[in-house]
Amino acid sequence: MPLKGIKVLEFVGLAPGPLCGKILTDFGATVTRIDKVLENPMDVLQQGKRTISLDLKNPRGQQLARRLANKCDVLIEGFRPGVMEKLNLGPDELCKENPRLVYARLTGFGQHGRLAPRAGHDINYAAISGVLSMLGRSHEKPTAPINLLTDFAGGSVMCALGICVALLERHKSGKGQIVDASMVEGAAYVASWLFTSRSMPIWGQERGRNLIDGGAYFYDTYETKDGLYMSVGALEPQFFEVLKQRLELPEDLSQFGEKHQERGKRLLTEAFLSKTQAEWSQIFEDVDACVYPVLDYREVHKHDHNKERKSFGIIEDMPAPCPAPRLSRTPGKLPEKPVNQLAFVDELELSPQEMKELLKSGVLQLPEKSKL
Repeated sequence: MPLKGIKVLEFVGLAPGPLCGKILTDFGATVTRIDKVLENPMDVLQQGKRTISLDLKNPRGQQLARRLANKCDVLIEGFRPGVMEKLNLGPDELCKENPRLVYARLTGFGQHGRLAPRAGHDINYAAISGVLSMLGRSHEKPTAPINLLTDFAGGSVMCALGICVALLERHKSGKGQIVDASMVEGAAYVASWLFTSRSMPIWGQERGRNLIDGGAYFYDTYETKDGLYMSVGALEPQFFEVLKQRLELPEDLSQFGEKHQERGKRLLTEAFLSKTQAEWSQIFEDVDACVYPVLDYREVHKHDHNKERKSFGIIEDMPAPCPAPRLSRTPGKLPEKPVNQLAFVDELELSPQEMKELLKSGVLQLPEKSKL
């Protein structure tokens, strides 16, 4: 496991922080969660992590958190700027006590700037990033891709990248540093190509009328006879010709031109409605036309390609994506056995009497059993 030996302290917040911690866990890091409660049904990404509950408003709880941070390589927190400082757990204090600590701060607007202290959610961060203005159908309002763009791609994944880069740099300097992961900036960075490609001929029209944003009938999804869908991405001429052949479309149908767009949309809609998804999948099985079924997330692990590559595991009866990318010698893997939740108690450096008092007062709560 590439991150084996790396210790991470995760202060549990909303989903972006837990996914960042999950990525590190899946690639071998030992992640300890500090949560307000031991059983948190809102955090569905805690598999493979250890959990402790601390009252961080209590000075004794803050002291225990500092002890753990002093023994860690990475700290992840997703609170608004200034919250950790009020808890006496800011980077000035903790990085002074542990100079090798990589202190990752995952927020919507970043640690400084006019909007930094303001509340927001994925759709707001996507809006301020400029990316949301590019997403949506023509003559419709901008549409956010659930909370995938800024919470997870621009937030969790970019924060994990920042942590790994900081750990790599630490090998040279011997010092940790602060990772200021702004979801606004992360989303914009993920969309770098969308910003820098605007002079290319694939753009030039209003949102939803360009080649790959919904404006081309040969780059879209279509409903099938059984109420399912097929994806079509026949951009290149050779793929488009195969598409026409397999759908038995008129020879004079072209990719480009306004009249062909309307006609093509109507013809493909009618064609795909004539057969089921399974039938169309079989028709396009042995050719390159860039046509594939839209798999239901509940059934995705049953697809033969995903089965062959073992792309999904099962956690609590639901498909769970396996860690990506896949490394040849030291790949990541989903947690396979229960975590010893009490293995880190010695790191708290508490005498039996201190432990008893803290547990009795509620400042500290420890799990009673191991969990996957």
